[in-house]
Amino acid sequence: MNLTDQQKIRIGACAWSFDDWRRVFYPQDLPGSRWLEFYANYFPAVEVDSTFYAAPAEKTVRRWVEMTPAGFRFACKLPREITHSCRLRDCTVELNSFLRAIEPIAPKLQVILIQLPPSFAPKDAKPALRKFLAQLPRGFRFAIEFRHAGWHRPQIIGLLEKYRVCWVWADTTPLNERNLAPFEFLPRTTDFLYLRLLGDYTTKYDVDGGHVHHYEKLLWRREAALESWSLKIERHLSEVRNVWAFVSNHFEGFAPETCQRLARRLGFDLPLPSESEKTLSEQERSQLDLQL
Repeated sequence: MNLTDQQKIRIGACAWSFDDWRRVFYPQDLPGSRWLEFYANYFPAVEVDSTFYAAPAEKTVRRWVEMTPAGFRFACKLPREITHSCRLRDCTVELNSFLRAIEPIAPKLQVILIQLPPSFAPKDAKPALRKFLAQLPRGFRFAIEFRHAGWHRPQIIGLLEKYRVCWVWADTTPLNERNLAPFEFLPRTTDFLYLRLLGDYTTKYDVDGGHVHHYEKLLWRREAALESWSLKIERHLSEVRNVWAFVSNHFEGFAPETCQRLARRLGFDLPLPSESEKTLSEQERSQLDLQL
C-alpha cells in the first residue's frame, strides 16, 4: 500500500474512556480528564460514544478540540433522543440543538453517526427516514447504521446516495461464528467508507446484568473477519476519499490491539504505548499533583 492510500485510512476506537485500559494502555496515575490527550498520541481518530446519551456541554467540546493535535478527527453519535425516542420523527428542534452543541468541534468533526435501533423497520419508518434525510444540513457528513435487515433494498441505497449519506458497514457477528468471514449487505453510497467492528454485545453482560469480561487484552481473535474486512477496504480504496474504521472492545476484547492488528493487515503500523510510556515520570507526577 502506498503512502497516499495509507493516509486515506483512519483507524480508532469506539470511545476512549475505559477503566479497563488503565495500566494496559493509559498510565496508572493518569487522570481520566487527560485520557483523550494521551489516546490522541497513538490514534488519528475516535468515535465519540457519549454524545449518544446527551449533547455535550460547550466547554467539554472545546476541551476535546484543545486536547487533540490539529490532524486528529472525531466522529460523533447522534443522540438517542433523536434515533431511539423520536425515531427520526418530528425531531428538527433536537437535531438543530445537537448541531449547535457540537459546533466548536466542527473543524475536526468528520462524520456524524446515525445509529438506529433494531426495531426501526421499513414497514412503518420509511417515510420518517426520507423526511429526516431530506433535512440534514450539507455542512456535515453523515453515516447511518441500519440494524434491521428489511432496509437491505436497492431503493434505500438510492435514497442514501441521493442525500450523500454513508451506509455503515457494521460487524456484529456472534462470538461462536468468529472464525467465519462475515457476510453482510455492503453497499457503498458515498465517497467515504465507515466501518464499525462491534463484535458480540452478548459478551458484555451476564443474565444478571453483571460484567462478564475485563477489556484489557485480546480474549477471542477474529482472524478471518479482520482479513475479510481488510480485503474489502483495499478493494474500494481507489474509489473513496477516506476510510473510517472504529473498533469496539467487544470485537476481540481489547480495541487498541484490534486497531493495531487491522492496520498491519492493511500494510502499516499503528504503535501502542510501550511499557515506559504507560508509566508516568516523577516530573509528570509532580506536575499532576500541582494541577490537582
